[in-house]
Amino acid sequence: MQEKKQIRKLISDSLLEVADAIESGQYKEKVRIGITTLGSEHGIENLVKGAELAARNNKDIQVVLLGPKVDTKLEVVEVNSEEELHKTMEKLLDEKYIQACVTNHYNFPIGVSTVGRVVTPGLGNEMFIATTTGTSSTHRGEAMMKNALYGIITAKCMGVSNPTVGVLNLDGARQVERALKELASNGYPIQFAESMRADGGSVMRGNDLLCGSADVMVMDTLTGNILMKVFSSYTTGGSYEAMGYGYGPGVGENFERIILIISRASGVPVVANAISYAASLARGGLADIGREELKKAKAAGLEKILQSLSKDSQKTNETSVNVLMPDKEVVTGQISGIEIMDLEDAVKSLWQAGIYAESGMGCTGPIVLVNDTRVEKAAAVLGKAGFITQ
Repeated sequence: MQEKKQIRKLISDSLLEVADAIESGQYKEKVRIGITTLGSEHGIENLVKGAELAARNNKDIQVVLLGPKVDTKLEVVEVNSEEELHKTMEKLLDEKYIQACVTNHYNFPIGVSTVGRVVTPGLGNEMFIATTTGTSSTHRGEAMMKNALYGIITAKCMGVSNPTVGVLNLDGARQVERALKELASNGYPIQFAESMRADGGSVMRGNDLLCGSADVMVMDTLTGNILMKVFSSYTTGGSYEAMGYGYGPGVGENFERIILIISRASGVPVVANAISYAASLARGGLADIGREELKKAKAAGLEKILQSLSKDSQKTNETSVNVLMPDKEVVTGQISGIEIMDLEDAVKSLWQAGIYAESGMGCTGPIVLVNDTRVEKAAAVLGKAGFITQ
């Protein structure tokens, strides 16, 4: 009799805990997250330990292992070859048996790339790196423009309602910055980040990477991949990724599956964090947010802007032909914000307007040098020709 009373009390207490959690809004239905356990440089045990850690730390996550049978309390869907691994993963995702999956490698279609998540060493800020694997587009400028949107989508899914966006100072950065500002002026809301450097601006430098000046840091995928490796393993010498949340989910138009990438060098902490990241994205409705954001961006002229980025058009009709250089002047006035590939054409466009100009390289990138008295007029000429944002 006493034993029955104890059982009833345990059941009663459990039900009360669930009721209290529901009432307070803290109750979460469990979400199933898969992880493939083949392919790690650190062996299956490394991935299993990461999965077990994620399950212990997140009571609302049910982790499902996809791979060979192992000694664990976690559910195992037995798969014994890498050839069958992703077929099984896709099947489980499409059947909604799992809501997301973490894996070492996956061949995303063109147009889809992944958004990494790191903790920056300078101030401990979280930052989304857009992007880290995959190919958003075969054209660099168009790809980086899409990367920016994919970063915004992921950040919003993770609860950052108005993420700040910065563009890393790489080839194409100024072109992408102008395109993003055009999209914003057409009605798509973008909050641009401000560099921590004294001259500010939304084009980010190395200091901004270390401090996390932007919620979303936009770059090309190859650079993003390298930075993910550095952020994840700078304390370990590179062979073991010990920090961060992995290379993130594949994001792209009409891509519905939530598949996150980790490296073959990812260690237990990153594996656990990646599973937690996956669960948050599944709860946040990544595909739904992606559809909504891309719809709003298209309404603001995204397609036209992407087309202009992918064209190898000249800014003026005359810059490809010989242009007479005006008489030389003292040039101490600087105009920045010009793409490196456009620098000489920008100088020629000013010559054509009767303004003597020279090209140069400042601490923030390419600059055009003109006489101090002509800076305002020169900026207007360059703005009208599309070399800088007015």
